Amino acid sequence: MAKKVIVTEKPSVAMEFAKALKINTNKKNGYLESDEWIITWCYGHLVTMSYPEVYDEKLKYWRLDTLPFLPEEWKYEILPGVQERQFHVIREILQRPDVEIIYNAGDSGREGEYIQRLVFMMARPNPNAKLKRVWIDSQTEEEILRGIKEAKDLSEYDSLSDSAYLRAKEDYLIGINFSRLLSLIYAKNLAKSMDEERAVISIGRVMTCVLGLVVNREREIRNFKKVNFYKIQGKFSKEAEILGDFKAVDGSTVFESPRLYNETGFKKKEDALKFIEFLKKNEKAVVESITKKKNKENPPLLFNLAEAQNECTKKFKINPDQTLQTIQSLYEKKLVTYPRTDARVLSTAVAKVITKNLNGLAKLNINDEINGIIKKMSEEKYSTKLEKTKYVDDSKITDHYAIIPTGEGKENLAKLTELEKKVYLLIVKRFLAIFYPSAEYNRISVTIKVGKESFFANGKVCTNQGYLEIYKDEKNVKVKSDEDNKEEEESENENIDILAKLKKNDELDILEYNIKEGETTPPKRYSSGTMVLAMENAGKLIEDEELREQIKGSGIGTSATRAEIIKKLEKIDYIATNTKTQILTPTKRGEAIYDIVVKTMPDLLNPELTASWEKGLTMVAQKEITAEEFMNKLEAYIRNKVVKFKKSRNEYLYGY
Repeated sequence: MAKKVIVTEKPSVAMEFAKALKINTNKKNGYLESDEWIITWCYGHLVTMSYPEVYDEKLKYWRLDTLPFLPEEWKYEILPGVQERQFHVIREILQRPDVEIIYNAGDSGREGEYIQRLVFMMARPNPNAKLKRVWIDSQTEEEILRGIKEAKDLSEYDSLSDSAYLRAKEDYLIGINFSRLLSLIYAKNLAKSMDEERAVISIGRVMTCVLGLVVNREREIRNFKKVNFYKIQGKFSKEAEILGDFKAVDGSTVFESPRLYNETGFKKKEDALKFIEFLKKNEKAVVESITKKKNKENPPLLFNLAEAQNECTKKFKINPDQTLQTIQSLYEKKLVTYPRTDARVLSTAVAKVITKNLNGLAKLNINDEINGIIKKMSEEKYSTKLEKTKYVDDSKITDHYAIIPTGEGKENLAKLTELEKKVYLLIVKRFLAIFYPSAEYNRISVTIKVGKESFFANGKVCTNQGYLEIYKDEKNVKVKSDEDNKEEEESENENIDILAKLKKNDELDILEYNIKEGETTPPKRYSSGTMVLAMENAGKLIEDEELREQIKGSGIGTSATRAEIIKKLEKIDYIATNTKTQILTPTKRGEAIYDIVVKTMPDLLNPELTASWEKGLTMVAQKEITAEEFMNKLEAYIRNKVVKFKKSRNEYLYGY
């Protein structure tokens, strides 16, 4: 009888496929087999790229005259140990003459495609067998069966495979060539500065760029010079106290005065005191204008991996790798959808059947809090039609939609660790929030005139909690961006009812004027979570959610690799992470490497350049450029860099 073969990423996934297919299998050495099916698995990477010395024994020794190293034909080898044994099992299965269909059921992403394609390339499957690709968004039984039923020809994923191979080649070539180049010239000096016998300089396409972000931020903080400024606050009265902040707007006697730090304050305290004496000449204040607005705050977009990593770093003080591993575990327990996604929205197809997820969550009986949230949705008849909302956008989805709960996995709920429970609840709440109404606020802005001078009073009150009710037990503090400084803070009047009663031309009593001393603040250090956001946005740490989504493009690295990059920088002692706060700082070694790169190859520190390479890989995956075009540009870049660097060094050493 002809056989169908499934190759999964690891053994636990193979077991889920066997359960979904409801087949009786015999467990063999490295695979499961029934009358119709054979299910086998990898252990992550089984195949790796060969080191340069495999191409030529002479390349084992680092020499300038062997650079650049740009192989014409690429060599690969099987990893030793358990990986080698499993590879031989897979190869024997794939070459069997009774195999008619082979399903690549690797992880549904670029790196997952790469792992499996390497195995297929080295194993040389039965040429008569059809090759299919299973692409799934969760490991629920329904999704696995759909993935097998709708599996496309493997060739339809060739451009994704090309992109994956190119990513590996790019990292390999930049790492090999530039690490050797800089080590040969600067390693002795580096070792001496570190008081070590020898040193190696490790360069990476993404890694070096991230190091640059950390060092640059640290040096900005060190070089920061605090500036004090002095704001003036007025206290006025009309039945009750009203607070207003002075601003030197057009028409003010100090408009654009050099004595001002900015329109909100003075550089020197004595100037602020003199201005208060000037203000006291006026006995009355008059309401010049009143603006009333009703604002709505929509629930945030759903989690992609970067957003989840940042949120978990803030809330639970865990690093991005721990977040990824935790969500991966929830995915394998069928509780959430695929974690390595960049999308924060749902597809139209998923939105149409989203009630399945909601009904599933209701049946899971997660806890009283979640049950209450779902109950209110039902009693208030909140709409579940998402198709025309900002939470559904097919154009913003590449491989996978946002991370959401599946509504399944009840058998695994009781087995969750404390951290898994916390992260799962975070994902569930973010998902349920999109069905709740917006939070609503009344905001009043009042302009008060004292002679020619203007004071501004503001008040804000929440009139309808809406989705914020889901987070009522949490502190909903808006995180200010690094560009924000204390001078931008405004006084808020808690008693908004007083402002609401004011009318234009109302006279107010002047109670007193006070000086509020402020100071500029240095930029914040990156945390491991905000670094992931900065990487996603090509080096820009944009903490406003909506703005992040608007400017989103190609980032540094991918959702699947960013946590690993931070981890690697820690491992080679280029950066350090505070385990309690997750704050990143450069080490002495990291700063020394940074100084070498700044002097020699500064463009490797440029986030936009690094992101442009990632964009190129995306263009290959989307068939906008060919793999050959990308490779030609990459090789030319490396060749020009190495040749130019060697030439400039020779001119310096030998004077020609």
